[in-house]
Amino acid sequence: MSTKEARLDFRLDQDQKGRIERAAELSRKSTSAFVVDAAMDAADKVLARADVTIMSAEQFDSLMSALDVADEAPGLAKLNSVHRGYVRK
Repeated sequence: MSTKEARLDFRLDQDQKGRIERAAELSRKSTSAFVVDAAMDAADKVLARADVTIMSAEQFDSLMSALDVADEAPGLAKLNSVHRGYVRK
């Protein structure tokens, strides 16, 4: 197991501290372990929401259809038609 050297310090009022300590006690965890577990659970949920896009089946089908249609890219076609001024050997 790796050693834990990083620290996270924060301030809270007495009521918050008491509630956290009581919940930790009921969970049979140290206050630190309880807070770390709760913070990691919350972080995992936020990160999961950031990594996943939830949409209806209709929205998904519409997105896939839009991705399947080739873009005309008129600017690219124009650049391709311009004389280059040099010849590749």
